Amino acid sequence: MRVFLDTNVLVAAFATRGLCADVFRLVLAEHELLVSPALIEEFTRTLRKKIHVPDPMVREVVAFLRAVGSTVEVAPKQPPIAVRDPDDVVILGEALSGGADVLVTGDKDLLVLVQVGALRILDPRGFWELVRRPGA
Repeated sequence: MRVFLDTNVLVAAFATRGLCADVFRLVLAEHELLVSPALIEEFTRTLRKKIHVPDPMVREVVAFLRAVGSTVEVAPKQPPIAVRDPDDVVILGEALSGGADVLVTGDKDLLVLVQVGALRILDPRGFWELVRRPGA
């Protein structure tokens, strides 16, 4: 499964132990992680400005993400539906452009969409339950 983890999920995965960290490890072990330029930029900015992670560590984490993820290189698609938060258009567009099967996010403005075309939008718990249920 091609999985696009939103910035909030990635930040939680690196900053804390818990479900998001488990989801991240599961995606790395069993699925294909998609990353994009906008995601990397937002992730970097969040680590530096909101969590105050030192620059050398930010560079290491970003290098790791680039190494383990498949980078979406195409221009983001314009989502075929209206999105409540204009800031989410790029991330949703990059997930669509990358052919992601699932976008995992904690963003309520994206979660209300549930599905856009073939792209399912789930919170971390919903993704965990999807891939961990028997027969998945």
